[in-house]
Amino acid sequence: MMILIGCLISVVFIALAFLCSILTRDKAKGIGFAILTWLYFALLFDGLVLFLLFQLSEYPIEKAMVAVTALSPIDLARIQILLHLDVSAMMGYTGAIFKDFFGTTVGLFASFGLLLLWVIIPFYLSLRKFIRKDL
Repeated sequence: MMILIGCLISVVFIALAFLCSILTRDKAKGIGFAILTWLYFALLFDGLVLFLLFQLSEYPIEKAMVAVTALSPIDLARIQILLHLDVSAMMGYTGAIFKDFFGTTVGLFASFGLLLLWVIIPFYLSLRKFIRKDL
């Protein structure tokens, strides 16, 4: 499972890097934009999610957190690995919610489907932009 998730997350960021490099004309800007995209998903997105959790702590946002998790490929991969290592109990109450959804067969297929969408959509957009680009 770890090898499969690792390969999928690598392909996701390759597709995002393709998109970043196609959207800019300068190579240095493309590389910088790709690195900033990775930085956003690796660090800033988690910080924004924690900020939302603390600001909306009085409200029942457990179901919404499952949907917010789908917005980051790194979070999807991290949750799948934690669930298959059976350490979801260390994630606390949120881990129980994630286990209820992502721990089932439907959740596993949804997670892989979302990761595949994270590959297909940026790659398709970059391919479409590259075909229309005047070289």
